[in-house]
This record gives sequence, structure tokens and C-alpha cells, in this order.
Amino acid sequence: MSSTSAANGKLSVVPNADSYIYESFACQTALSDGYNAITFPVKGPAGGSFTLEIQTKTACSADAYQSYFYYVSDLTGDTQTITVPLTSFPGANSNAITSFVWSGFSSLSTIWEFGKVQLECSSGSGSTSKSSGVTSRVSSPSTVSSKVPAPTGQCTNLLIDDWTSQSRLTFLYYNAMLNPSSDDGTMKSVVVDPIKNRVTYSPKDGSSYFYTQLGCTNAQNRFGGISMRLSAPAGTTLSVELDSGCNGESDKQTTLSSSDLGWTFDGNEKLYSIPFNKFAGLDISKVATLLFSQLTSPVTFNPMAFYCGNTPTEYIPNNSGAPIVPTSTVAAPSATASTLVIDTFGNQESNTLGNWHGADEGMVLKWGANKLTIQSNDADYAFYTQLSGTCSDMTMYDGSYLHIAYTGSNAFTIALQQHNSACDETIAPYPETWDSLEAARYATATDIYIPMNHFNINKGRAIGFALKGFYKADPVTLTKIEIVKSVPANFKVPNKLPSGNLIFACKRPNSFAFAIDDGSPEYAQEVLSIIKEENIKATFFTVGAPLLDPSTNLSNVYNEMLSAGHQIALHSYTHPKMEGLPDYAAIDWEYNQDIAAVKQVLPRLGNTCYFRPPFGTEGARMRQRLAVATGSDEPYIVNWSVDVEDWLWAETDTPEEQLDAFKRDVAKGGNLVVMHYLYPSTVGYLRQFIQIAKATGKQLMRVDQCMEDPNAPPL
Repeated sequence: MSSTSAANGKLSVVPNADSYIYESFACQTALSDGYNAITFPVKGPAGGSFTLEIQTKTACSADAYQSYFYYVSDLTGDTQTITVPLTSFPGANSNAITSFVWSGFSSLSTIWEFGKVQLECSSGSGSTSKSSGVTSRVSSPSTVSSKVPAPTGQCTNLLIDDWTSQSRLTFLYYNAMLNPSSDDGTMKSVVVDPIKNRVTYSPKDGSSYFYTQLGCTNAQNRFGGISMRLSAPAGTTLSVELDSGCNGESDKQTTLSSSDLGWTFDGNEKLYSIPFNKFAGLDISKVATLLFSQLTSPVTFNPMAFYCGNTPTEYIPNNSGAPIVPTSTVAAPSATASTLVIDTFGNQESNTLGNWHGADEGMVLKWGANKLTIQSNDADYAFYTQLSGTCSDMTMYDGSYLHIAYTGSNAFTIALQQHNSACDETIAPYPETWDSLEAARYATATDIYIPMNHFNINKGRAIGFALKGFYKADPVTLTKIEIVKSVPANFKVPNKLPSGNLIFACKRPNSFAFAIDDGSPEYAQEVLSIIKEENIKATFFTVGAPLLDPSTNLSNVYNEMLSAGHQIALHSYTHPKMEGLPDYAAIDWEYNQDIAAVKQVLPRLGNTCYFRPPFGTEGARMRQRLAVATGSDEPYIVNWSVDVEDWLWAETDTPEEQLDAFKRDVAKGGNLVVMHYLYPSTVGYLRQFIQIAKATGKQLMRVDQCMEDPNAPPL
């Protein structure tokens, strides 16, 4: 510092270019203790800015810490209270905070003044909001230096992206820092391999590019550059651009070619680095954006990170390995019911019982002599074979076994569907529900045997079987589906895993529920106002990653919804088709990250076991892992029987089709809604949706209330 003084609880400094204020303390479990923000008074130049760094560990018992950064700007010039929610540091562990650091001061000639630093319970969200909570931990900035401080742990590489989620990158357009990342549609393809933590960018032409924003990271005295392993065909070239600047304003852009960086490719993976000292004029106190362009061939990236010091090192993802799944077996007694042959695939129009069989449009079917080969590239698609044209009583087969003779892939789900109570397919919902089992758990190389009593449905109203939830594109060839009395002597029947409750309709008589998915913050207040004026409660499903992104303001939106008495439930972390994910680890990551995000932002909520699968895509693996993630054997997988079809009509020339879709499904008896508050037309019709539902005479309520959940609040 150029000068430093402290008096009456106030620290006054005039910083140098590399100065900082360093506040360390005993490790704080802030989240568990009810604290959700850091607040402190500051006086700096009008329009001034600085970077606030939080240092956290994986646990208070750990040795190393990791740093996360937040940019504070647009100071007023007067003393003001800065309140920064802990959610403003995506990825930071708010239950193991060890230090805060102030650096990157915009003015080196002004006196900066700081007061006491507090962890608090804050309802505010902006960087200049005043403290509103009760505080019991107070300290004053005490360590001032112009040299690198003695760290309380070792510097660790700061992750930019670990390529662990296709949907995070290409649906939400986030990197692992929860900053924007996109190719803006310029690439031919962007394919993430979450198992190997790789992404391959295949250029469409010379104008293809992709960027990843770095959150105005202060790399001074800590990070020497960015590193990652790459592989590309021999002769591949590309360009790398680094920008510095904050608040969307770039004060320096520098572009180097792969040749300038000394990069050559030979098809093998190698560690490559982007040293900051090669980018002339770059302000490393606010590294903002990394852009790759002019790719001449597909390039595969391994995890990308800031590296500590001047020696490039590789970021190694912390993959804990495949989750442990129970492998115990159960007894397989013989049944008394006769064998029932359902399908031998001799006729393309009907099965052996003379009932319909067929597939969703998009699934590839190849018929042969008494065999069918199925190939699917979408977990939404299914092949169906029906037991009858209406309700079929299968209770006599409860001690029998479903047998499927097959070759090829067993990476799919087998479901037994249940009809509605009227056994009428014109009444919603149809089907009413089904239970889903994982084919691979019950399979040998050529046969699948599933105890019929593992399907938890009302078998007095069975419709038929569905092969669905294909999570690999490998084909499967079927030659027979039947119900048999026994299994081969050497076959081990696995235990039934909890698969929760798949619901499409309310259980409580005369009830109706609005279950609203992700939306745009700009429409949130209008939605809440309409719902309040109509005097109803609703359920809102939230996606975890945007919830943690402070720029969305969704943390405030959902806290307000919670305070108003609405139900908040889970909707995944990055909005993928859950059953389409490649393995248990990828599914678990989505659930665990979403649950952690909700707990961090909405600590008052407590545990929830209600989940709406993105796109409604359901299958055995996502149901089984939901039970594990929520700690409940009976979680709710919430689909719908009333679809406003906003995804289809909201942005067309006929948005009123949303009203028609709502009326159509309500007329069929549907009483559980899916809609989003993403579009102005949908929000504009919300009041009419509610009034149409009220006109049915049904009582409008939250999903947990309409399911008669004993843990739901009273009506």
C-alpha cells in the first residue's frame, strides 16, 4: 500500500497496483450457521470498483483452499454498505470459509475506507444493499500488504470448465464457473463426453468459434495462465483471444495464433497452455473472456483451468467413481399361472395377442423374420406392446416373470403401464402411471427375467409393456416377450430398487394444481402478482445452476415464492434429459448439485422429494437415483395431465393455441399443469388459465397438497 491508517473501526488505504487487503479467520461454517452474505461499509471513488475474493475449503478439516471472485463496481463516492450474497461465488463452499481478500482497486490515487466485516443473514441481493440481518461474527480488516500473503493453504488451479454436462454447456450456455459459454451456433457440433470429461468442437467453416467468460477473474500474483489438454489432427491450427475488462466492457483484446503459442498437433492428447505474459497489454487483474476461433479441424478439450504460478499444470477432475448400487438377490420361486406369450414380432401391425404394438415417431425399427431390431437416439422414445385394448387384469401373474429374449444392447428401461380408473383412453391421464425397471439389472447376454411383482402398479388395470429410456444408440434385437412361471436355475434375480411415484394427476378428490417450471426473472413479479390476486398457491420447479447465478436474480425470486407459501421443488441442475445421461455418476451429479444449490439459496426450504424431470423424460435409472439422492424411497416424479404447450405456441403467430391446449386437457379431466414463465404470451394467459381451472369447481392448491402428502401445509 502507498499509505495505511486505522482508527475508530475504520481502515484507510491508498493502494498500489498489486495491493490487497487480506482478512483471515478460523474456518466458518456459514451456511449451516444461517449466514448467507458478507457485508461491509466502503468508501471509494465514484464509479470505482474492486474485486472481492472468497477462499474456501472442501471442509474445515482440509488443508488446501480454493479461491472464487466477485466484481464490485459502480461505487457512489460516499460511504455505502456492500452486501454480497455468498451465492455470488459459484462453486464456493459456504460451510468452510477461511478468508476474504479485497484487490484490483480501480483507483491508485484515492483514499479507500473500509469498516467492519460481517457474515450476516441478509434478504438483500444487490452489491450495494444494506445489512438487514443479525450478526454475531464481526471483524475488521487487519492484514494489509503489497506482497503475496502467506497462504493458509496451497494455491489450487481454478476450474473454468470440466465438460461434465452437455446441457450446462449447450442448453444453459454456462461453463463450470456458471459464466456464459457458447459457440453462438457457429460450430457444426459440440459434443460433451461427461464420462471422460471431454468436449469436441467441430467447426462448420472458418467463421466458427466459441467463447467462455471468466468472470473478471483477478489473476494477479496467483495464476500465470490457462491450461488444458487438447487433441486434434496433425496440421490443425486455431486462434486464441483473451479479453480483459469487467461489466461487459473490454479494455483490451489480444489474439494469438496456435503457432504464436508454439502449439502443434499430432492427434494425441497433450498439455497446452495460454500464458498471460504472451498477451501484451492484458490486464490480468480482470481477465474476462477466452475465445477460440479459426479452428481448421475438430479439437477435443480436456478440463480447462487457470494454473497457479508460472508453470502450467493440469486440472484433474475429482471423479469419485461409479456409485455403489445394491447387488443382492432375492429368491425366485415358481408361479402357478400358465405362460402368456405376448409378442414374437411376426406381424408389424399387432403382437401375438392380436393387440397393437408400435413405436414413437423417431425410433428406428427394422423388422425381420420373427424379430425386431430397435435403435433409438433419444431417451424419450418408446416401443409399446399392449396386453389388451382396455384394462387388462394381470394380478394372476404377480408371482410370474416377464421374459424378454434379446441380443445386443440392454441399456434401456422396461415399464408396465397402468390405465386410469375409468379404463378410458379419452380421459386424462392416459396412462395413469407406470413403473420402470432397468433392463441391464435383470439381464444375461440373451435373456431378461423380471419378477412381475417388481412392477409397483395396480395390475388389475394393466395396459401393456413399454421399452423406453434408451440411453445408448446401440441397437437391440427382440425375438420374444412373454410371461413365464420360472427362471433358469442359475439366474440370479436382483432385489427391487425404490423407484418412487410417477404422477400425472392429483390424488386428492376435486383438486387442481399449477406446477410451473423454470422461467425468466423479468416475468416473475407478474406471475406472483396474478397468483396472489387469484388467491391460489402453486408449485415452482427450479433449475439449480441458474439459481446460483447472481445475474439472474432467481435467488430472490424463489425466496419470495417460498415466503408467499408456494411449494419449491427440484428440476435438475442443468436441465438435461435425465434418463439419457450416460451413467449413474452423471445422473447423481445432476441431483446432488441441484439439491446443494437449493439448500444454499433456500435454506428455509429443508428437504424436498418432489422432482419434475426436464422434458418429462423418465426412466428406471433416474427414478432409482432420485430415491438415493433425496433419501426417500417414495419421491415424487411429477409429470402432467394439462400441457399449455407454451414450448410449441408461445413464440408463434398463434399464441392463443396455448389457451386451446389448456382447455382441451382440462376437458379431458386433467388437473396437474405444466407451463413455464419464459414467454410474455404465456404469462399473459395465466389469469385465464387459473379462471378456467376454477370454473371446473375444483380447489386449486400446491402439488404436495393435491397429493395428500402428510408433510404438506394444511389447506
